[in-house]
Amino acid sequence: MKKSCVALLLCLPLTAMAYPIDVDKQVTGVKVDYTAYDTAYDIGSISLNNYGEVAASCKVTFRNGPEAPRVRRVNVPAKQSVDVTAKFNRQIIKLRIGLSCKPE
Repeated sequence: MKKSCVALLLCLPLTAMAYPIDVDKQVTGVKVDYTAYDTAYDIGSISLNNYGEVAASCKVTFRNGPEAPRVRRVNVPAKQSVDVTAKFNRQIIKLRIGLSCKPE
């Protein structure tokens, strides 16, 4: 009985598997920083923080292999943050995020 319980426990995953996230940041004229998250196996998200005195207009492009890129356009007010997410049809293996921001 003990051996079968141990065998069953060994079959269960002990840690959550996270996928790597690469961010290509191109920011001109604004003080925007980011934090990328692996929300779920098919959802990627990024939090944009604007530390400047000017509002920022940002374009975020999520890429997951052969699927069509998901493009989100957001405005980040001065001294505030905005969360941006994208859901894909299949499991994410490696997420590539393109971030481009400029002053409004």
